[in-house]
Amino acid sequence: MINPFLSFTIKASIFLLLAFCIHISILSVFNLPLFDNRIVLAYAINLLLIIGVFGFLYLMRYKYKSQLGFLFMMGSFFKFAMFFVFFYPFYKQDNEVSRLEFMAFFVPYGLGLIIETISLSKWLNKMD
Repeated sequence: MINPFLSFTIKASIFLLLAFCIHISILSVFNLPLFDNRIVLAYAINLLLIIGVFGFLYLMRYKYKSQLGFLFMMGSFFKFAMFFVFFYPFYKQDNEVSRLEFMAFFVPYGLGLIIETISLSKWLNKMD
């Protein structure tokens, strides 16, 4: 059986890569700038963060089994805080966060959160 962390890393990488391609394709169809708004950085950072949070939870699965939900929520808070560190100052330079800027960060954030939540719930259910 494949290691859950390795399996998650592969699935998350493929999923976010496909999402990135679809995102770029949609921007292209509407003749919008493809690589503005730090979109590549947003997908990369979100991928690294979801892999990092999942890996941390995987490492803590026995020691803090009853607190894994709380640790997951703290990981989600940390990922959201990274928006304010890496993206918000850049997006707010013109005193407005445009729809494209918002989508460049929150599409990979939301998709990452979904795949992370689904994968963690499946993995935790198998642990019992």
